[in-house]
Formats: sequence, C-alpha cells, structure tokens
Amino acid sequence: MSNAVLLAGIAASAAMMVRSTHRRRTYFEETHTEFQSKGLHQRHDGLRIAQLSDIHIGLSTPAARIRAAVEAVNKAKVDLVVLTGDYVTNSMRPVPRISHLLGGLIAPVFAVLGNHDHWVDASGVAMHLQRVGCTVLRNEHAVFEVKGAPLHIIGVDDERSGHDDVVAAFAGLPTKGSRLVLTHMPPTVRKLPKNAGLLCLSGHTHGGQIELGRLTSKVFHRLGQPYVRGMHEVNGNFLYVNRGLGYGIGGAALRLGSRPEVSYFTLRQPTTHHTSSPSGRKR
Repeated sequence: MSNAVLLAGIAASAAMMVRSTHRRRTYFEETHTEFQSKGLHQRHDGLRIAQLSDIHIGLSTPAARIRAAVEAVNKAKVDLVVLTGDYVTNSMRPVPRISHLLGGLIAPVFAVLGNHDHWVDASGVAMHLQRVGCTVLRNEHAVFEVKGAPLHIIGVDDERSGHDDVVAAFAGLPTKGSRLVLTHMPPTVRKLPKNAGLLCLSGHTHGGQIELGRLTSKVFHRLGQPYVRGMHEVNGNFLYVNRGLGYGIGGAALRLGSRPEVSYFTLRQPTTHHTSSPSGRKR
C-alpha cells in the first residue's frame, strides 16, 4: 500500500470520526403530540407550541446541541416557545451565555425557573432570559394574544427549592378559555386545580437520564418523582415531562436510553364532550 493511499484512508477515517462526534454532540429527538384542550378558544385550534427544558448550559451540554435545537424550533415555525427550567447547573459562569445561546429564538418565549437556577443565581438567570425578550413567570400568569384570542400562560416557580406558589400563580385567572401551565418539577401538577383539563409542561427528570426500565421508575418513585417522561393524567389534568436537552446529574455527560428531546404540541378543541386527552400521536 502506497503512502498516498494510506494517508487517504487515515484522512477518511478521521473525517468519519469527526462527523460521528458532531452528530452525537448535536443530536436530539423531536417528539410531536396533539392535545385536546378543555375550554380551548376556537381560534386556538391548531396552535403549535415548542418546549425546551433542562438545557444545563456548561461543559456537560454541547453548545452545538443548543444551537441546533434553537434552529429546529425556528424552522418549525411554532406560535409559541416555552422553557421549563434549569438553564445552568452548579456554577454562575455559564449564566451570561443564556442570552447568547437562546437569543436566536424567533417566536415569543415564556419561561419558568428550575431548582438549579435558584441554587446558582435565580435573578441573574431571569435577567439574561428577559434580556432577549423572554417573559419569565414566577408564580404568576400572563396573557398572550395569539391568533386573535387570549392564551393564559401560568408559570409556577420551582417546587424543589421551595419557591412554588400555585395559589398566587392562579390568582385572578379565568376558569375558562385557553390555558397552559409551565413548571419545572413534575409533581407540582398535583397542586393544580383538579379536573380542569389543564395541560402542564415540565422537565427536571431528564427522562430518567439513565433508563433501566422498571428499575429507573422505582428509583424515581422513591425520590418523589413518579412522573419520569412523557404524558400523564393526574387529578383531571394532563402533564407532559420533557426529557431535556442537557445532562446535569453530577455534571456527567451521560445518557442511556433517554435521548435529549425537543417537544412540540398541537392544541385541538375536543372532538367529544368527554374530558380532554392527548391523542398520543408522535413521530
């Protein structure tokens, strides 16, 4: 074998390794769910929402993945983007990068904070989100006028760090109309008004991060986290647990059986008179 052929083979192998590494660093799964929302305004039938969660900006989460997720969401041309907490992990150093990495989102953005944000620098995280036009909801709700009708977005602050106040978040909120709840901790769904047909979007668990079937579920149950990933019906409301983009558990850059996720939701008016429910359609 000539030196030229050998060098060409080495170069080709190196290029393949670079491409493979890039794919691993940028990879995430896009999930799509249709949800029949109780009381949804007729003008919001077909409203599309993108959710990003548990970004954990820093060494353990590739910046390329975050940028790719932002690009994917923009390409999807959704009506609304929601962020459900944990933008950093255990250091203040990545806080200024929040506005740099998430500032490219085109659609209106609403966010809540997570436990790590509170443990690191809640005010700093909120400031950098607001700096790029994001509305940060801390036990309050906002009215977003979209498609000619109001959408009420309720943001419940983080339960793990003791900052949640559901009563304050729902104070003065109409009991009818289009409503969407954002919170970081999945168990917060149990504190919501019962049988309201609400859709609550959360994160925190990383989908188990290391998925070992029933063993992972048992561990999370013992940790007070009975909702690990996907859609759940709880007390007449519905909860979706996003698997998150980053890592964050001990800073370890490891996922097993729990792929990083960008989730999309299409809201629909109920087709029957029964309680609202997700269609379960994903692709």
